[in-house]
Amino acid sequence: MSRSRILLRVSAIAVLVALAVGVGFLHYRYRQDEQTEQARTDAVAAASAQAAAMLAYDYNGVDQQLASAADGLTGDFKDEYSTLVADVIAPGAKEKSLTVQVTVQGTAVVDAAPDTATVLLFLNQITTSSDAPDAASSGSRVRMSMEKVDGRWLTSALEPI
Repeated sequence: MSRSRILLRVSAIAVLVALAVGVGFLHYRYRQDEQTEQARTDAVAAASAQAAAMLAYDYNGVDQQLASAADGLTGDFKDEYSTLVADVIAPGAKEKSLTVQVTVQGTAVVDAAPDTATVLLFLNQITTSSDAPDAASSGSRVRMSMEKVDGRWLTSALEPI
């Protein structure tokens, strides 16, 4: 076999390997983009449901309601939230007969990756209490950090804005 034929075959193999690597990289990027888009959708849905679960309660069942909401939290935030509920929110709700209803009015994704997302939520809260039996409505915004843990989107931080 001539030297030029060997060189031609080696060149052809190198081109095929380069094409295979290129196609593999493009496929990887495509999958990452696809997973990120799915994360955007799933994280917004989870953040909306979790915000309502964490922030809405009725003084008659506040302990059970907010303890159940902690199931959607992760990391240090879960411990901080549980402590806040036990030490401040539940006793205050019972003392003042507080009822809080929360609806999500709008959402926006700040950033997203396949397993993490930051979501901005626009909330409307309606509060009644023994001191103020007429419903008081207020709007608020919160930034929620979400993490995908074992296939579930959990809240790792909530920051009022």
